[in-house]
Amino acid sequence: MAVTIKDVARAAGVSASTVTRALSNPEMVNLATRERVRQTAAALGYQPNRAARGLITGRTGNLGLLVPDLANPFFPSIVKGVQARAHEADYAVFLVDTDEDATAEAGLVSKLSKQVDGLILCSPRMAEDELRTILGETPVVLINRRVGRVPSVTPAFTDAMRQAVSHLTALGHRRIAYVAGPRSSWANRERVRALRAVVAQGHVDLVEIGNVMPQFPGGVAAADQVLAADVTAVIAYNDLVALGLLHRFAARGVAVPADISLLGFDDIALAEMVHPSLTTVALPKEQAGRAAVDLLLQLLEQPDRAGAARRELPVQLMVRGSTGPTSAKRTAEAPHRKRDSPPM
Repeated sequence: MAVTIKDVARAAGVSASTVTRALSNPEMVNLATRERVRQTAAALGYQPNRAARGLITGRTGNLGLLVPDLANPFFPSIVKGVQARAHEADYAVFLVDTDEDATAEAGLVSKLSKQVDGLILCSPRMAEDELRTILGETPVVLINRRVGRVPSVTPAFTDAMRQAVSHLTALGHRRIAYVAGPRSSWANRERVRALRAVVAQGHVDLVEIGNVMPQFPGGVAAADQVLAADVTAVIAYNDLVALGLLHRFAARGVAVPADISLLGFDDIALAEMVHPSLTTVALPKEQAGRAAVDLLLQLLEQPDRAGAARRELPVQLMVRGSTGPTSAKRTAEAPHRKRDSPPM
């Protein structure tokens, strides 16, 4: 037979209403009583009825998570982090995949917000004015996006680009391409900004190519432009784009890293499974998901402190087989040019 609130109350020596307050509104119960109730509930194996708790607290016990593309191996790792931390906090997670459709995001978020206590928007593509409209309707935490004082979790993009460029220049590369991701991607804009700032500090020519979809075909489509740019190394928006580049380079008979070095972003599982294995900047995906849930739970409990909740997570360069020293011949043949910036 399931353990009830009355069972917990009897064992803890308090009223059933005190048990309810201790578990649903702990700030209303003194610390000693609250801890006694929690310990008793745990010992008896009491599981609160989510629907009943919702009637008392006005909360659903659900969190919403929106991602642009579950087929992209980057996002399931974030989902895993969100679900794990939400489960620890006794929340369920409703997941929505927008299929990289910025025009559909607002409508999906509006529908989802009616069923959850708060939302985590991962790499949302919608315009900032649309996003600000949504922010007034329900508590929101952003991953891979910043808007004003909205709570957010982002990687350290400037450090990521500093590590990437430092690695390539140490190998002798002085003319580097960047294959840009979607024009609507805030993360892409931040990577471009960070990359421009880093190369401006050294003797590096930067060629910007794109924008491409953040998927394998995007890299395939950009590869010929990269080769035409006469660079010795290329940084891809993400690992899927890098894998597309690698595939097309092989079809063209271009050896990686002997003829051109290739560096990606994200460190998805496939990065180690290809040949050569992909040098990439590892982003803390599961950690980002867990951190976003922590921020959302804080926001639900203390809405007035939302503006102070911003986390930037560390990144790490993973050096593998797709980057190597530029040959002396390639370096000598490459003409010195100012930075090229094709239309983005």
